[in-house]
Amino acid sequence: MIKIAIIGFGTVGQGVAEVLIEKKEYLTKVVGDYKVVAVADSKGSITGDFDLNHALKVKRDKKRLPDGLTALEIVKNLDFDLLIETTTTNIEDGEPGLTHIKEALKRGKDVITSNKGPLVVSYKELMKISKKNNCNLLFEATVGGAMPVIKFVRRCLAGNKILSIKGILNGTCNYILSRMEKEKMPFKQILAEAQELKIAEADPSYDVDGIDAASKLVIVANALLGIDAKLKDVKITGIREITPEAFDVAMEKGYTIRLIAEAGNELKVSPRLIPLNHPLVLQGTLNALQIKTDLAGDVVVVGKGAGKRETASAIISDFIDLYANQTINFI
Repeated sequence: MIKIAIIGFGTVGQGVAEVLIEKKEYLTKVVGDYKVVAVADSKGSITGDFDLNHALKVKRDKKRLPDGLTALEIVKNLDFDLLIETTTTNIEDGEPGLTHIKEALKRGKDVITSNKGPLVVSYKELMKISKKNNCNLLFEATVGGAMPVIKFVRRCLAGNKILSIKGILNGTCNYILSRMEKEKMPFKQILAEAQELKIAEADPSYDVDGIDAASKLVIVANALLGIDAKLKDVKITGIREITPEAFDVAMEKGYTIRLIAEAGNELKVSPRLIPLNHPLVLQGTLNALQIKTDLAGDVVVVGKGAGKRETASAIISDFIDLYANQTINFI
């Protein structure tokens, strides 16, 4: 029996819980029997022998979990095998997720996370702790939502030397720029519409100033290129200054503009001119990475970079990766 603790019970944590219920029969065949023994948000928790459907209903109805053990008390003291850490990203100091992950790894517990903050702040330290305690830290969901990146490169491109990685790592920026390309409307107008559609946050700085893309780039650089990178090492330029006129000029010459994150000789995130027929010219909120290798050449991966079920998809993929006990059959 795999005992799971879910810390962070917002959109992503609830999405993971829903998929664990929805795909119970399939997942049990693949990984064996499992049970969620704790769920916690920033206000409270439910632990022990409980119905996960009931926990979801309580959270939706009351907007919070009842008073109980704190998230940290659960991580430090509860009997579980796997921590799924989905608290809100904090790229300043990685907390509270960083402490949750450290404490679980120190106890020899496996961890799966969608939280970029801890990996941006302390990637190497966390990997050392997991190695020392003979446990695993998986984080596919931190880079591109449902877009497979980490496992894809490590497995499908095994044996290749990764020369560089570049791509679109923020769906909000891609949505804004692709609409500016088509409709020639000002940045502020499209941003306001994106906020109404909940594609952009009320405070869009994290996205439109390039910080989110840079955070993901740091994780990619550390995990796939072996660079000991921090956020301060990334040269960042956002998209606020892009105008419809800039698209007119670019398109006259067969180019368009996208926010590109690149890890190679240097780490940078900036609006770039790219040919209209380039595989990174995507519409809407899609993400993509172009991976340049010595053997396979250029490989491009495209997928949805955010969303409840999309992010849950990456977490469940890591769950199967950790515990699969037989050949996986597609359903």
